[in-house]
Amino acid sequence: MDTILPLLSCLSGTLKMTTIRQLSRIALAMLAMTGRVTMLGISRWTGTGGSYRTIQRFFHSALPWATMLWVFVQTHLLAPDEEVLLVGDECVVTKAGTEIYGVVRFFSSIFGKPVPGVSLFALALVSCRERQAFPVQVEQVLRDPARSSPPTPPAAKRKPGRPKGSSTQAKADAPLNAEHTRISAMIQGLLARIRPYLRVTSLVLDGHFGNQNAVLMARRLGLQMISKLRSDSALFYPYDGPYAGHGPRRIHGERIDPTAIPERFLKQTTVEDHVETRIYQVEARHETFDQPLNVVVIVKRQLTTGKQAHIYLFSSDRTLAWDLLREYYQLRFQIEFVFRDAKQYWGLEDFMVVKEAAVANAMNLAFFMVNLSRRLVRDRRRIDPNASVLDLKTHYRGLCYAEEVIKLLPEKPEPGLLRRLLAQVTGLGRIHPLPPESGAG
Repeated sequence: MDTILPLLSCLSGTLKMTTIRQLSRIALAMLAMTGRVTMLGISRWTGTGGSYRTIQRFFHSALPWATMLWVFVQTHLLAPDEEVLLVGDECVVTKAGTEIYGVVRFFSSIFGKPVPGVSLFALALVSCRERQAFPVQVEQVLRDPARSSPPTPPAAKRKPGRPKGSSTQAKADAPLNAEHTRISAMIQGLLARIRPYLRVTSLVLDGHFGNQNAVLMARRLGLQMISKLRSDSALFYPYDGPYAGHGPRRIHGERIDPTAIPERFLKQTTVEDHVETRIYQVEARHETFDQPLNVVVIVKRQLTTGKQAHIYLFSSDRTLAWDLLREYYQLRFQIEFVFRDAKQYWGLEDFMVVKEAAVANAMNLAFFMVNLSRRLVRDRRRIDPNASVLDLKTHYRGLCYAEEVIKLLPEKPEPGLLRRLLAQVTGLGRIHPLPPESGAG
C-alpha cells in the first residue's frame, strides 16, 4: 500500500530520511482519512510509526517547503521543455480565536467583507499543455500591528502644491510599495531555483495588480506582466499627429470608447445564445503607465436587449498575440482550483495549530498534497480515465480497510481473489464507477 514513499524519494537531497518517512505516513493518512484534517485526525489514521507526538514534532519542525514543493513539481509534474506561466494570488482562510499566528481581519472576496483569519500568497506554475497549476511557493501574509514596527506619528500637514526644491521622478524609477516588495522577493527566490530548469517569461496576476507598480515589479524581475485593467480605465490611442512645435511631444491621442472601436482593430466576432462577443486588440496608452500597453478588449452585447459590457486585458509584451494573451489570462484561474482543493480536501481550512512554524507547515502541507494528489490522479487515469480526487481518496480509504481485514485472516488469499477483493472494497463510495478489470492499482 505504501506507494507514496517512492514518490517522495526525490526529496532525499532536501530532507532527512526520517522526515521523508514521516511525511509519507502523513500523506497516506490524509489520502485515506475522513473528517477534519487536524493533527489529532491525522494521527488516528497513520498507524504504526505515526503517533500523535510524532505528528506534533513534524508540524513544529522547520522545513524548507519552497524547495520541497519545487523539487516535487520538477521531478513528477513538469517536463524541462514545457511552456509554463508563473501565476500568483492571495488566499484568505477564516479562523476563530486570537491565538493563531498572524490572525487578523482580511478582506475575503467569498464573503464580500473583512473576516477574521489568516492570509497567504501563493505562487504556482501553470502548464499550458496540461492546463493545471502546481503550487511552488507559499508564504503567510502578516498584517498584525502587534508584530510590526511601532507606528510613526502622523506627519505635519504640508502646504498644497509641489514641495520647494523637489525634482521630477521618472515613473520607471519609482519605488515599489510594501506589497509588491514582498511579492518581488518571493518571485526572485523562486526564479533562482527554477530558471536553470525552466524558462519562465510571463507573470500572470489578477486585476488587483493591473497597475504601473506591478508592471514595474515584473519588469525588474525580467518578466512580462499579464493582468486586467478596471473597466472604467482611461485608455488612449497613441498620438500620431504632427508636433505642435513647442513643449513635450504629445503621446496621448483620442480616448478609447469600447462601444466604438474601429473595425481595423477587430480580431474575432462570435455569437452564442443571443450574445455577440467582439474581441479587439489595440496598443493603448494609460496615464499612470510609463509605456504603451498591449490591450485586448472583449466586448459582449446581448442582441435581444442591446445591453453591453466589456473588459480590458493587457500585457506589457506588445508583441504577444491577442489569442495567447486571452488564453494566458484564462489559465490564471487554475490557481483558484489549487486553493479549492487545498481547502476542500487537504485541511487548509481545518488546521488548529497556533505557533508560527506549525501554521506555516499546515499551510504548505495542504499545497504539497495538492501536487501529490495530482501526480497520483494522473497515474490512476491510465487505467481509470474518469478518476478524480474524491475517487483517489476513496481508493486509499478502501485499501486501508482491506489491509486491516487481511491482517486478521489466518491465510493470505490467493492473488486472483485478493485482486478482486481490493477492487471491490476500493470501489465503494466512488464518484465514477470503476472500469471493469482495472484492479485495485
